[in-house]
Amino acid sequence: MIIDSKNSWREHEMETKSVNKAESFYIAIILYKSSSDKPDYQPLYQESFVLIKATSLEEAKAKALNYGKNESVRYTNENGETITWSLQQVVDVNSVLYDDFDSSEDIVDLYARHFRNYEAYQSFEPLLSQEQFGE
Repeated sequence: MIIDSKNSWREHEMETKSVNKAESFYIAIILYKSSSDKPDYQPLYQESFVLIKATSLEEAKAKALNYGKNESVRYTNENGETITWSLQQVVDVNSVLYDDFDSSEDIVDLYARHFRNYEAYQSFEPLLSQEQFGE
């Protein structure tokens, strides 16, 4: 390849560097909040785990924030109330536990978090029950 000017050479060099940078997977935990024009509306929260491909943690954080903002939506429900879902917070963005997974694997750990207060976890996790899986 022949490059005829210094500016073109710099542009080519920058493109090559960005192409050569390997992308990794990251998990973002994004929290959304619903609101309504109904005076006694009780907000509902949604916690989403989003898989992001990026070349750095900083890029993954920026992508998570942008994604969360773009997911905001407003609609009228069946009762004629305006419901708005909006980004509350990007809670966490971190590398997946194992970045070398492929589609032939049946199960892959992507994310883990630790906590000490099980009772607090039970109080907000609606799917948690006293029954154990497989018992």
